[in-house]
Order: sequence, then structure tokens, then C-alpha cells
Amino acid sequence: QVQLVESGGGLVQAGGSLRLSCAASGRSFSRNTMGWFRQAPGKEREFVATIDWTGGGSTYGDSVSGRFIISRDNGKNTVYLQMNNLKPSDTAVYYCAMSAVFSGVRDTSASYQYWGQGTQVTVSS
Repeated sequence: QVQLVESGGGLVQAGGSLRLSCAASGRSFSRNTMGWFRQAPGKEREFVATIDWTGGGSTYGDSVSGRFIISRDNGKNTVYLQMNNLKPSDTAVYYCAMSAVFSGVRDTSASYQYWGQGTQVTVSS
């Protein structure tokens, strides 16, 4: 049974930074695509970032490109999301996801079979 556990969310002022972590257990994720998505109240789930199995390839959503950085440590079965210059519009529940099928970057939620429970990020103005 695969389990993804996010941590690092919280309340931060606009312009600040947070780093989210997602620890995977139940299987090795070293060959699997990992991604971050977010969902704000009343809105659909939105793609944030994805990273390939090597950690050398990544893609970002337009709204976070240039501010967020995704990375992974395959030895620790952990993926990270460094969020800089946060804006109130970044307020959402952030979800970590793992693909059981793909190893390259994937920006659609349908590409992922395993999801974490989410961590709340709130950015105050």
C-alpha cells in the first residue's frame, strides 16, 4: 500500500517562502514521476509542478513558474516543493502525487494514481 505524507504547510505573509515535503512509503518511487497539485476553495484542482524520475526534468504551471522549485531525493523517497515569493493567490491545499505508470514529467492529474492527504498553505496579504 503506497502512502504519501505531505508536510511543511502553514501560514506565511505575502513575499515569504515555504518548503513542502512529501515522503513516500510502501514502494520505492525512484522510477516514478512525482507531482504537486493544489486546490483552492471553490476551484478545480490545479497543476503546480512535476519532476521526472531522474530529477533532471521538471515542468511548472504558469502561475508558479519562476517562483517554485520541485526537487526529489530518491534515497529518501521524498519530493520537495520550494515556494518563494508567495502570493495570496497561492493559498490552497497542496497535494503530492505519484504516478504508477510514468517516469517522465506529467502535468495532468489523470497521470497519477497515488495521492497524499494534502497540506494547507495560507498566504496573508
